[in-house]
Amino acid sequence: MNTEFEESLEELLGEEHEKDHPPLYKVLLHNDDYTTMDFVVEVLVSIFHKTPEEAMDIMLSVHRKGVGLCGVYTHEIAESKVEAVTLHARTHGFPLRTTMEKES
Repeated sequence: MNTEFEESLEELLGEEHEKDHPPLYKVLLHNDDYTTMDFVVEVLVSIFHKTPEEAMDIMLSVHRKGVGLCGVYTHEIAESKVEAVTLHARTHGFPLRTTMEKES
């Protein structure tokens, strides 16, 4: 049985732990009928710094499952990755959709 002091200490330590680590966000690519597989691989290599093999695996996940995980980042970095992919895709005439969601 925990004492009141131990419970308070656990609460405090839990709050401190959360302050030390900002929440993380998953960046996801979504399948569409127009963006080429080669372009998706190029985005994963150039923006997410994946190896060609990792990029191919993620691209196949996007193609087969409809969505692929590009990486997990802090909010600011995830947001900048989403913006970079969207800008790059639109510049090249593709509707590639990228989203971010808070990791649970």
